[in-house]
Amino acid sequence: MSHKIALNFEDGVTRFIEAKVGETVADAAYRQGINIPLDCRDGACGACKCFAEAGQYDLGEEYIDDALSEDEAAQGYVLTCQMVAQSDCVVRVPASSQVCKTAQASFEAAISEVRKLSESTIALSLKGDALTQLAFLPGQYVNLKVPGSDQTRAYSFSSMQKNGEVSFLIRNVPGGLMSSFLTNLAKAGDSLTLAGPLGSFYLREIKRPLLLLAGGTGLAPFTAMLEKIAAQGSDHPLHLIYGVTHDHDLVEMDKLEAFAQQIPNFTYSACVASPDSSYPQKGYVTQHIAPQHLNDGEVDIYLCGPPPMVEAVSQFIRAQGIAPANFFYEKFAASA
Repeated sequence: MSHKIALNFEDGVTRFIEAKVGETVADAAYRQGINIPLDCRDGACGACKCFAEAGQYDLGEEYIDDALSEDEAAQGYVLTCQMVAQSDCVVRVPASSQVCKTAQASFEAAISEVRKLSESTIALSLKGDALTQLAFLPGQYVNLKVPGSDQTRAYSFSSMQKNGEVSFLIRNVPGGLMSSFLTNLAKAGDSLTLAGPLGSFYLREIKRPLLLLAGGTGLAPFTAMLEKIAAQGSDHPLHLIYGVTHDHDLVEMDKLEAFAQQIPNFTYSACVASPDSSYPQKGYVTQHIAPQHLNDGEVDIYLCGPPPMVEAVSQFIRAQGIAPANFFYEKFAASA
């Protein structure tokens, strides 16, 4: 039996390795060609100190206090030369992937489906044998190369990988390079190159209630997260607020309803900012955040949307005089 370890580097690159039973994370990484910073291998220098964000592990008793203090260990810091995984884990490495002599992986896949969900949103699905080797954390993204150019565009996964297939929600930008390809030229079987996974916006271990805030196609990482949560379950309440500009921007509502049926403690709402909207709930997401969603600060907030939305939510939370336990966010802006 082995465990999957996600190594998150400070430049946003994520690489997955397999650790054998009883094998330290450092040894597993080196065996697979990734040079985590390391010096003594004996738990004496602290050079391999990282932070374990999720998972169960054993640190043993061989390291010394100068390398890793009791307080640091209690916070989740680890020495990878001593850390032996007892489950799948996520480890944050305080070094770039380049320093660790690794790089983001590249994959070739074929378009399996392109669907225009609305005037503003395109659903893209890719499939290929190579993607069966693609691992990522729900919420992360990849760079897709636009066929016929040297340009790439970053898109969050809207689903987890299953049988070599992944999906994305892509904003249909008039004149946009990727948008133009998908709406005018793309067909099933066309090849695309993916590079990644990337990003520090991903679902952490659920230890308290979650408030998920999505703006437009910023819904994508949340449908991937909810897919993961539906599979593993959660003991904590989860609420998602999905905000868009116009009625036609609302997509994947049937998928959110399906998640509400699958996940007993998951609820969601949507709102439309345009005053001309016929949707029952109008306004911005901040107008629909209730006190119970903030839970007096004992909440983890995940936010994905355009920069003005991120700033508006940040200001709103500060105005409530509440400091959430964690506030994870990702800003995105469409490229012309």
